[in-house]
Amino acid sequence: MRVLPAVRNPLSFWSEKRSRKMPSPADRSDNMHRHGILHLLFFVVFFSIGAGALGAAVLCDDFVQYCRGRHLVKAAQRATERLKALNADYDGLLEQLEKNPDLLKRIAPITLGVKPDDPCAIYPRARAEELAVARQALVEDTDQEPPEALIPPWLQRCSDPIKRIFLFIAGAGLVIISLVCFAPPKPQARS
Repeated sequence: MRVLPAVRNPLSFWSEKRSRKMPSPADRSDNMHRHGILHLLFFVVFFSIGAGALGAAVLCDDFVQYCRGRHLVKAAQRATERLKALNADYDGLLEQLEKNPDLLKRIAPITLGVKPDDPCAIYPRARAEELAVARQALVEDTDQEPPEALIPPWLQRCSDPIKRIFLFIAGAGLVIISLVCFAPPKPQARS
């Protein structure tokens, strides 16, 4: 004997549909609220990234100038501190000269290149080669240019004109996408 498949009652289809819960207006409102929050989140993210990219592309040269200026200010502060230290050393030497006049008699022959008055004193003689080496070391120390300002690598990459153009276009694209796709809808007039 052959078993026939069970026949479904055609009315059962409609009864199943009726048994499903229809979304209430509160559920629809909750869904729309979630949808609005998601739209707002996407709008904020896309717009912020786009505006940041546009700002970085436009202000890249100003950022580079800022880094260089900050570096020059630090170099000037270091030079000022070095000059203050030299002034303090000279003030200390002047105080010692005022307190001890014999010190001037001992320093004068070496500084001025005069023969010493004391026949028993032995003063070292500097050779021309030693003086040339010392002079060269002093010249190298004073002529040494300060190192180049440390510009962050991301700023160096952004300062390339082609990359700045692409950054500007990408930022503008993100802003346009955020305004077109994720902007809040205009309220419709109720009739």
